[in-house]
Amino acid sequence: MRGEATVLHADLDAFFASVEQRDAPALRGRPVIVGGGVVLAASYEAKARGVRTAMGGRQARDLCPEAVVVPPRMEAYSAASKDVFAIFRDTSPLVEGLSIDEAFLEVGGLRRIAGTPEQVAVRLRARVLSEVGLPISVGVARTKFLAKVASAVSKPDGLLVVEPDREEAFLLPLPVERLWGVGAKTAAKLHGLGIRTVGELAELEAATAERLLGKAAGAHLHALARLRDPRPVEPTRRRSSIGSQRALGSRPRTPAELDLILTQLVDRLARRLREGDRVCRTVVLRLRFGDFEKATRSRTVLSASDRTAVLLGVARDLLVAALPEIEARGITLIGISLSQLGRAADITPELPINWGEEARLDTALDAVRERFGATSVSRATQLGRDTGWDAPLLPEHE
Repeated sequence: MRGEATVLHADLDAFFASVEQRDAPALRGRPVIVGGGVVLAASYEAKARGVRTAMGGRQARDLCPEAVVVPPRMEAYSAASKDVFAIFRDTSPLVEGLSIDEAFLEVGGLRRIAGTPEQVAVRLRARVLSEVGLPISVGVARTKFLAKVASAVSKPDGLLVVEPDREEAFLLPLPVERLWGVGAKTAAKLHGLGIRTVGELAELEAATAERLLGKAAGAHLHALARLRDPRPVEPTRRRSSIGSQRALGSRPRTPAELDLILTQLVDRLARRLREGDRVCRTVVLRLRFGDFEKATRSRTVLSASDRTAVLLGVARDLLVAALPEIEARGITLIGISLSQLGRAADITPELPINWGEEARLDTALDAVRERFGATSVSRATQLGRDTGWDAPLLPEHE
């Protein structure tokens, strides 16, 4: 017997653009694009005209010439996210943050004090709108996967409950793209095999799906298509990694441009480490090529560090090694993740300790940015660059 629909997936609608419309009443009801060179977010009015995240700015303006283009304000988005997550945690003790604008909540144990899961979801949406001023869509289902699909189907500003006896009727007719983990390449492969709906994938034998899609991916997607997702909502623990990335659009990028973006990403992430008294051992370079294939390159250092110069040196080595492939295939996204994080206090420093001017420079820059804002001081190579070059930092929900 299947359990109850007690998992909520709450997802803010067009988050960055919604914050801009909230803070500037003149933008409400109008198409809004966040980011000039590359679209970081688009309001639903702009999406209706075909504008999509990661699209080049010129293409977006051609599709929607009346759109209002605004620079990103990451501090405003981070503050709004914290306010929303405070409501999530006030709603349920079991909150699993997925990103800056979405989370799972398990509300099955709240029936006596808070009502049914649907009633909890209704109140949650009302609180986010009244207290933070943002629309949010919520899906309610028995599993995390179905709840996430339900919230996506309910957008914008919707609520959809998928009761256990309606799961097959809800999921099986949907396109395979709705499955968690089906990107453009996998969708194209499935379409080429004549598989366009979740139900058609579910009809395959598990072994056939694994042979067609690869053992791990095939098993995962086939299980989801057959409504198997045993993962519980796990309250977010202290993250084992932090990351930041930048969508680049489709135009060619020079090595100097890529190095500048890489420097910005590492600058911000290293400062984040120091703010949290943390260090890392592994630097991961994330790339998405012109054909939208993704790749990662990583290197682990012997001694954990929070020094900008150390981490930037590793990241630059990884980028230089990847340049021939980037030049051959093009690049549409670059990102950096810092993993194998630990507490700075738990690391035994190696002797001799001789950070010298480098440590003093990091400390001085951190102090200036803390007092006057993140953009108050920049490297000389960044002067004259518009704010669209700033990459969204993926926040830690702790």
